[in-house]
Amino acid sequence: MDDITFEDFLKVELRVGRITSASLFKEARKPAYVLQVDFGEAIGTRKSSAQITALYTPEELVGKLVVAVVNFPRKQIGPLMSECLVTGFDNEQGEVALCVPDRPVPLGTRLL
Repeated sequence: MDDITFEDFLKVELRVGRITSASLFKEARKPAYVLQVDFGEAIGTRKSSAQITALYTPEELVGKLVVAVVNFPRKQIGPLMSECLVTGFDNEQGEVALCVPDRPVPLGTRLL
């Protein structure tokens, strides 16, 4: 693992958002959802593709707070233009568990 400086870390905009919609990403090669994530007034709502279908249903995702990188360049994923990267961790089976705050915080709050 390479060390980074604190200044390198500060370049990554990890922000809290609320999932406002989740639907099956039918065109994805691997099972995934299309998420709409609201980061508050300053950042707005952004789309993302997330391979989290093994542990979550669309219904339980709506309303959930998540941590996402909002300053990556947009990325074309099939017909979807992904505008943020929702973060998570692989469990022992390789299924992705979302990285979430354990208490309510305002939308758009930056991880520091």
